[in-house]
Amino acid sequence: MADTYDQLSLLSDLIDSALKQGADAADAVVFDASSVSVSCRLGELEKLERSESNDLGLRVFVGKQQAIVSSTDFEPDTLQDVVERAVAMAKAVPEDPYCGLAETEQLVTDPPTLEICDTEEPSNDVLIDAARKAEDAARAVNGVTNTEGAETGWSNARIAIATSNGFARTYATSSHSLAASVLAGEGTDMERDYDYTSSVYYADLADPIEVGRSAGERAVKRLNARKVETQQVPVIYDPRVSGGIIRHFASGINGSSISRGTSFLKESMGQNVFSDGINIIDDPHRNRGLRSKPFDAEGLPNAKKYLAEDGILKTWVMDLASSRQLGLSSTGNAARGTASPPSPAVTNLYMEAGDKSPAELMSDISSGFYITELIGMGINMVTGDYSRGATGFWIENGEITYPVTEMTVAGNLKDMFINLTPADDLEFRFGTDAPTIRIDGMTVAGS
Repeated sequence: MADTYDQLSLLSDLIDSALKQGADAADAVVFDASSVSVSCRLGELEKLERSESNDLGLRVFVGKQQAIVSSTDFEPDTLQDVVERAVAMAKAVPEDPYCGLAETEQLVTDPPTLEICDTEEPSNDVLIDAARKAEDAARAVNGVTNTEGAETGWSNARIAIATSNGFARTYATSSHSLAASVLAGEGTDMERDYDYTSSVYYADLADPIEVGRSAGERAVKRLNARKVETQQVPVIYDPRVSGGIIRHFASGINGSSISRGTSFLKESMGQNVFSDGINIIDDPHRNRGLRSKPFDAEGLPNAKKYLAEDGILKTWVMDLASSRQLGLSSTGNAARGTASPPSPAVTNLYMEAGDKSPAELMSDISSGFYITELIGMGINMVTGDYSRGATGFWIENGEITYPVTEMTVAGNLKDMFINLTPADDLEFRFGTDAPTIRIDGMTVAGS
């Protein structure tokens, strides 16, 4: 992996070349990444793969015209060709009145130092052992009859960003993951389930044996699933799927969608989108957060912010282009790859916990649906209409009773948000996190 000096020198030379070729301004980004993936099935090593990649993107501006060219070949002749193509393309494309670099005074000057990179790479033996332990624990659960295997992974990336107006910084990230997936039952009465853990530091991963055991127990609990009649009932979202609800909220307040007028929340700024007491937060500086970063992809400072506070929508999620179109200031939420312009994106997104346990949340439900897995993406972000396939368990008299499958849960996101109640069991596991969530008045369709 290239060191900091090599990355920033490469980008600086690329930008200087673009300016000499006729660009008025330019920025560039480079990603140097390494990863290892291991999978085991039936106790045997099935896959051991390593990949290393270097990817670079150059964006140039000629007036209010912009173009981007990316490359994985860093040879001087290739990079010269990248510059020439980018400048030529920028001169040929239509103007974009909202494109452009940040003003110098907008750029971050003192980014925080974050714990977001585990510098120690786990050995292949460590990864293989973790996968085998997880799968063995899953297969040991009574009722598990087959396995899709267990997989462990590690990745590390160094990201450098430079601009023609003086910004040049770099940071590194890492991630570790472990998953197990197994089947229970026989013949046509088989069910599959899984469990998963991820972290920035290897030491923070859940115990492989616990992950495997959980995957096996989840699969067995789904055996002998039924369908239920179509009805309107309270729905409980398990923490494994509840994060999807706030992802829909984040999509609805994305500055790009708001500026185009294509969001069901476009008229909701300053209004109660959720009930009183509900807080949704984006925090790019959480130590060991899976999506933490010290500044955004346009070199702007970022910070923890309330997207919804006490139920009220407080801000859009914006990069420079969308904020200019909306006549506002960027929220420091720009993200980018090497082949496209920056766009708005959240970082560590979460809903704060409520004050009731999951058991208390469902204690008064005479009939309801506890969802553990969602299927499909039947979401209309223009209208907020929501319809997804789901599996889980039926609730009777406040207790989880029997498994249900081949269900559909439907509603409208606006109604779902305002009728939402969070439990007190928030854990930071996925990058987008929410506690157990109850939503009243959902339509559940089965047989």
